[in-house]
Amino acid sequence: MFAGEGDAFRTNRRFKYLSASASATRLSTAFDSVTLYGRDPDTPPDVYGKIGTSGVSIASLDDMKALYDGFDLTSPTTSVSMTINGPAPTILAYFLNTAIDQRVGAFRSEHGREPTAAEAAELRATALASVRGTVQADILKEDQGQNTCIFSTEFSLKMMADIQEWFIANKVRNFYSVSISGYHIAEAGANPISQLAFTLANGFTYVESYLARGMDIDDFAPNLSFFFSNGMDAEYSVIGRVARRIWAVAMRDRYGANERSQKFKYHVQTSGRSLHAQEMNFNDIRTTLQALCALYDNCNSLHTNAYDEAVTTPTESSVRRAMAIQLIINKEWGLSANENPLQGSFVIDELTDLVEEAVLAEFDRLSERGGVLGAMETGYQRGRIQDESMLYEQRKHDGSLPLIGVNTFLPEHADEQPQEIELARATEQEKQSQVERTRRFQREHRAQAQDALARLRSAAAHGENVFEVLMEAARVCTLGQITEALFEAGGQYRRNI
Repeated sequence: MFAGEGDAFRTNRRFKYLSASASATRLSTAFDSVTLYGRDPDTPPDVYGKIGTSGVSIASLDDMKALYDGFDLTSPTTSVSMTINGPAPTILAYFLNTAIDQRVGAFRSEHGREPTAAEAAELRATALASVRGTVQADILKEDQGQNTCIFSTEFSLKMMADIQEWFIANKVRNFYSVSISGYHIAEAGANPISQLAFTLANGFTYVESYLARGMDIDDFAPNLSFFFSNGMDAEYSVIGRVARRIWAVAMRDRYGANERSQKFKYHVQTSGRSLHAQEMNFNDIRTTLQALCALYDNCNSLHTNAYDEAVTTPTESSVRRAMAIQLIINKEWGLSANENPLQGSFVIDELTDLVEEAVLAEFDRLSERGGVLGAMETGYQRGRIQDESMLYEQRKHDGSLPLIGVNTFLPEHADEQPQEIELARATEQEKQSQVERTRRFQREHRAQAQDALARLRSAAAHGENVFEVLMEAARVCTLGQITEALFEAGGQYRRNI
């Protein structure tokens, strides 16, 4: 149930619509570009016009509480995913504080009083142990494919390790500290082999980074999750089983990890790049096939795109159609009752071996360039992705890659006036309200924020666990204030040329 538009109140209403008849609540959150770059909503034109567009605007703890109002974030049937990377530590701190405050609020309502210090500590521990979900926080793929890096890569990797270290200390076991993402690599143009190879290599880089911090493999590996795109190529039929094979063998043989750490958990989203503005109704057909492909490959969770995402944020009606694809497969499609229906298929077994071989060959090429970080310094991954994207576009335009309704099987009256499409955009009222809410939060917490930001700068400058301090700063500081404070100690991102 992926949603995000306008302000927190509007997105909250969309979440409630999407989850109204669901036995389990799965909320996946998209953020606007102002939030993605760690900024506060403000009036300059280059910021103001982007508030609440293509995602929800979140700038404070109050916004986060409004976003998930009415949802029990510690319920075993509730899981929240947040698609954010550069400022992910701050957004995660807002979310965890929201979950904690929900437990405290429930105690207050039940007992008619404030909890004692001991009771508050117990409520906090219970909330952290119970909360379920994922924060994307994958800074390596941001450099390689998506471009929302804000801090230096070194500092971003440190903060990721700080989060995981804090998770271990506070027994956060049901929330994934990172979603190692191939989806955005694929959307940037990578073919399925490169998507899988770069994503797994990024995952192993995080493993080495956390081990270097002194963490035990079995303390953090279960908190790692993965995220892939599923397109129309045959190789997508096996990326899950190839990934699971490579990951399990490496965890067991190289790192000595236990069985739980060897388990590879991954989410699939159907391909956004395969959605076309021409003959948009055909997009649902592509999405259905991609969804079947993912389910037959035993993905842990699945997101189906709306047919109109080629031109706009999904409308209410298109979201309903996208949800119906999954519901029909799960409840009407008889073969879905059979677990692993493709087991023993010759083409699947053969593809599995071929794709694994190709991925391991790509690992060798990365190793020759100094590993993932060394290859990033020369722009290797970005260059490969750009080359593969160019090939895709060339084949699309010359017709060697048939796309029904796009470059072949065109309608007779293709030049007629296209149908009107509802575009989802933040309203002027939502933008103005969000700017004012952020400014009011800053005024109300001005004195506390100054102390919290000073403590945050000090922690970042002296190599302390930044996330531990950030959990407190998030209560009184806005997103933009925290970002600026961390810029001073961690540096801003600069791409290698």
